[in-house]
Amino acid sequence: MSAMRKYLFSASLALLVAAGSVSLPVMAPPAFASTIKYIVNDVPITTGDIQHRAAFLRLQRRKGDAAQEMIDQTLRLAEAKRLGIRISDSQVDEAYARFASSNKMQLGQLDGIMAKSGVTREHFKEFIRAQMAWNQAVGARFRAEQGGGGMSEQDAVRRMLDNGGNKPTAMEYMLQEIIFVVPAAERSASMAKRKREAEAMRARFNGCNTTREFAKGLLDVTVRDLGRVLAPQLPSDWADQIKKTKVGSATALRETGRGVEFIGICSAREVSDDKVAQMMFQSENAGGNDDKADALAKKYLEDLKKRARIVQR
Repeated sequence: MSAMRKYLFSASLALLVAAGSVSLPVMAPPAFASTIKYIVNDVPITTGDIQHRAAFLRLQRRKGDAAQEMIDQTLRLAEAKRLGIRISDSQVDEAYARFASSNKMQLGQLDGIMAKSGVTREHFKEFIRAQMAWNQAVGARFRAEQGGGGMSEQDAVRRMLDNGGNKPTAMEYMLQEIIFVVPAAERSASMAKRKREAEAMRARFNGCNTTREFAKGLLDVTVRDLGRVLAPQLPSDWADQIKKTKVGSATALRETGRGVEFIGICSAREVSDDKVAQMMFQSENAGGNDDKADALAKKYLEDLKKRARIVQR
């Protein structure tokens, strides 16, 4: 993931971190009859949607206009759909589980917070879906306006020559992903057992050649060869662990939307070529893009509002 894409994703999901870090006021979920309040490009927004978003704002200790936020979210989702961007239920479930795990909560605890606060799990998940889709839409617009997304390999070579002909280097990893699948409906009952099974296999891991043999006698275990991955391309959730894990060993376990996972380090070597130069120089130059992306996202949404048909009932 490029620095630009990482920025967009992190900035857009900053609210999720805020939601998990506040103390939860004791309150009963509100009871209300839901009616249509707005129609945005033929998509209805109900009073229930607005009340759930108002509860979300309270949970975050954040001021805001709940109705306007729902209008904005509807516009963002519609634009993503127009661009052919689809965020699957499994992607949303994984992000939801990752949020719970990063805030040291079980999924049941997070479900409870969402229910007690009046936000609801469903509303929070739709918020996640909208943010993920909008990230991709803004990323596509940014790359288009930057003329294809940044530095080409030829640009990197020129930059390298300017630096005296020295190519930057990066670690190249051969990786294997091991997933102990836990269906969503069985997480509370099965997670502890699956973690013990995964930890037992992780402790036996001594290279990628024997992983599938170890997995043969286990139920619902998936082994995926991830191939060669350069350090700047490592998934952000795994990068730190992968970098500090020795070759022939495996990372610590992580609970994800799919179940329990760990990554095996098959091999690692330092490489230097034009592609590495492109990625490293691009990363160095990405720091100034954050403000540009913020401004672009704001203007993008304003343009959508200007063209939208918004009817209040």
